Amino acid sequence: MEFLLWPHFDLLFFSMLMAVALAADPYSDALLSLKSEILDDSNSLYDWKVASERNFSGKILACSWSGVECNEDSTIVTGLNLCMKNLAGKLPGKQLGVLTQLLDLNISLNSFSGELPVEIFTLTDLRTLDIRSLPVEVTELESLKFLNLAGSYFDGPIPSSYGSFKGLEYLHLAGNSLTGKIPPELGNLKTVTHMEIGYNLYEGNIPWQLSNMSELKYLDIAGSTLTGSIPREFSNLTKLESLFLFRNRLTGSIPSEFSRLVSLTDLDLSDNLISGPIPESFAGLKNLKLLSLMFNEMNGTVPESIAELPSIETLFIWNNFFTGSLPKNLGMNSKLSWLDVSNNSFIGSIPPGICAGGKLLKLMLFSNNFTGNLSPLSNCSSLVRLRAEDNSFSGEIPLKFSQFPDITYIDLSKNRLTGGIPSDIHRASKLQYFSVSNNPELGGIIPEKTWSLPFLQNFSASYCNISGNLPRFGVCKSIVVVELRMNNISGSIPKSISGCRSLEMINLASNHLSDHIPEELASLPSLAFVDLSHNDFSGSIPAEFGKSSSLVLLNVSCNDISGTIPSNKVLRSMGRSAYTGNPKLCGKPLKSCSKTINGEKLRLILLPSAGAIMLIAAIVLLLIRVRKGSKGQ
Repeated sequence: MEFLLWPHFDLLFFSMLMAVALAADPYSDALLSLKSEILDDSNSLYDWKVASERNFSGKILACSWSGVECNEDSTIVTGLNLCMKNLAGKLPGKQLGVLTQLLDLNISLNSFSGELPVEIFTLTDLRTLDIRSLPVEVTELESLKFLNLAGSYFDGPIPSSYGSFKGLEYLHLAGNSLTGKIPPELGNLKTVTHMEIGYNLYEGNIPWQLSNMSELKYLDIAGSTLTGSIPREFSNLTKLESLFLFRNRLTGSIPSEFSRLVSLTDLDLSDNLISGPIPESFAGLKNLKLLSLMFNEMNGTVPESIAELPSIETLFIWNNFFTGSLPKNLGMNSKLSWLDVSNNSFIGSIPPGICAGGKLLKLMLFSNNFTGNLSPLSNCSSLVRLRAEDNSFSGEIPLKFSQFPDITYIDLSKNRLTGGIPSDIHRASKLQYFSVSNNPELGGIIPEKTWSLPFLQNFSASYCNISGNLPRFGVCKSIVVVELRMNNISGSIPKSISGCRSLEMINLASNHLSDHIPEELASLPSLAFVDLSHNDFSGSIPAEFGKSSSLVLLNVSCNDISGTIPSNKVLRSMGRSAYTGNPKLCGKPLKSCSKTINGEKLRLILLPSAGAIMLIAAIVLLLIRVRKGSKGQ
């Protein structure tokens, strides 16, 4: 009998030990209780459990659990990070109240419901709180240094009491639905170095009192429907390194006093209603790396001093009303990597040293009135993206593609370029998009190995006075669009086009192409738009077009095509304009083929018929002779 009791005694003894251990470890007990009261459908807290073997060294069991942080000797829980654990339900507060020495708490990006437990606001040692909500009581946390309430759906105004934090260093309220005016009391946050309160729905102006935040290094109030002008008092924020006010409704000019922001590295005022010129005083912003003023109503010329900024890397001033020439030394004194001046009214030529820094990756000059040639780009070997379309550039294309190993996008359309497409274009091994359309004096031919570019998707050279034949297509596995209308291209479409399995659009209209339309073209699986109009094609429309499930438009008008239009519903729904100008072509939507027989068809019908009649006549005569002969005998 005593032997049988031993297993039960062991179980009882172990349970007593566990109870004693947990009683000495209130943190683990509280966290286990918290786990039992919330929903954890993803089993994110799978390792929150009591091990079968316990270490009674006085250390906290929970220190080995995911998301739990402890001090060095594992005797106190100092941090709890439940971010993105897919937890739900009502967050219990009693258990959190046990963690009296908690320094960091993150319960963001979950699906907790109900109100925040008041016990959180009794944790007086808390320095970091990330809960993505907007409680007023949070101001009672006198030791709080980091407050992240971003990315939720909280509405209403920012409580003015949020200006009463004594030691706060980081404030993030962005990405909510906050309304009302920004409280000027936030200017009392003398210890905050980083404040993001943008992407909300505020009313009114930016309070000038924010200029009292003497330690501020980072300020973001972007995307917040703010109106009025930029406070001149912001020039007092002499420690400010990043200022983001883009995507608002700000008006007025940029304060010239901003020259005092000598620590500024990033200034983004884009997508507003700001007017006036770029202040000459910006010459003093020696640390400026990013200057973005795009999508405004600014005017005047770009100060020469902008070209003297030694740290400038990104300059965005597109979609404004700037005039004059670009600074002649632009690019000479900095590591410029991205320049976008498109959609303005600039004149003159490209600054000769635009690529002198050797770091220029993206150059956007399109939709201006630039003149001169493209020779300053000949040494821009770092370029990845070049857009210079819709200007008045002239001369030859100076790019030696073997020296542009990373170029992916080139658009030189709508200019006055000459000299043809460079013959070594096939050396630009990463090229995806190439357009020189609407350069009516470009001339030349399509270089022989153009279609062999492994990543080429779009090739556009319409209205360029290009002559010669279409080169062999080869692999052309990536090509999606080919546009070559209104040139002097002759010969036939190579049957090797069958390798262009990704081709969706081909426009060869208004050339001098001849021969039959190849069946290989009609069999491409992704082909949707085909324009072969105003050429010299002959023969019939390939029946494979009628089998295509992707075809949307086929235009073969004004050729010498004959025969019947295939009976496919898509082909016959194109409309007459897709087929007119081919006198020998018939079938819906043109005239019916059964009513008219042309000379060729009549000859093909009559010749066999005449032969048959002559054969029958010969047989009859032979039978008559045989019959007469038999009677005579």
